[in-house]
Amino acid sequence: MDWDKLRIFHAVAEAGSFTHAGDVLNLSQSAVSRQISALEDVLQVPLFHRHARGLILTEQGETLHKTVRDVFSKLEMTQALLTESKEKAAGRLRITTTTGFGTCWLMPRLQKFMSANPEIDICLILEDNDLDLGMREADVAVRMHAPRQPDLIQRHLADFHLPVFAAPEYIEKYGEPKTLDELVDHQIVAFGEHHPPVADINWLTTYLETKGLKKSARLEVNSMATMASAIASGLGIGSIPTYAAKEFPNLVQILKDIPSPTANAYFVYPEELRSSKRVAVFRDFLMSELGIR
Repeated sequence: MDWDKLRIFHAVAEAGSFTHAGDVLNLSQSAVSRQISALEDVLQVPLFHRHARGLILTEQGETLHKTVRDVFSKLEMTQALLTESKEKAAGRLRITTTTGFGTCWLMPRLQKFMSANPEIDICLILEDNDLDLGMREADVAVRMHAPRQPDLIQRHLADFHLPVFAAPEYIEKYGEPKTLDELVDHQIVAFGEHHPPVADINWLTTYLETKGLKKSARLEVNSMATMASAIASGLGIGSIPTYAAKEFPNLVQILKDIPSPTANAYFVYPEELRSSKRVAVFRDFLMSELGIR
């Protein structure tokens, strides 16, 4: 199997079309198509189902893609480690974290990190679903749960509480609940639509359901930062991490005597990057900003 053909196959499999892969590779659509056809001739199996809306990998194509993707991921990691300066941290660092933590906590602090490390370029990927660090979808992650993959290095960073908040305008209009049971008479803002990045973010509605006081949220939104904004604008009562609440000084913490869950934040990276200076300086920066010694 010719290396150039495998490189083109990888680009096509990732892009889902000859045209888009050609744009990435700076090749014409016809040149890309010819290379894929030549690879299929060598292997004597079809790699793609071709249809009007694009390309779909065949079973054989999926098998080849998995191997080629792993090879390219390993090569990319090796290149980064080989080119990294032995004296100082340098190069590109791909960081993934949840949209809420990235928007509310990390982004306001990135300028400080990048000023202190002028030779590190950042690619920040905000995604509530976990990216596969083993497959090099990112270099490091800050997650609100312990890593589920066994081959990742983890460092517990912080426990962020999930207090209950409301806006002064909401309290003035609807009153302030004194117990969790009273929330059944209030408007609740919750995280909705898909698996939440913080496990207990909807603990208020969960509590009401366990008490037989079934109460649907008045507003569901799949963004922690937008939840905070909605609560601050008076749309309802909600529980959000303290790092999100700090962006809205007008928020009032209510039900203070009620114990609230916590979100456990972890810094995670693959074993291969254990000796990376870029990873080390970013880890130390996080710990410093969070007051960890």
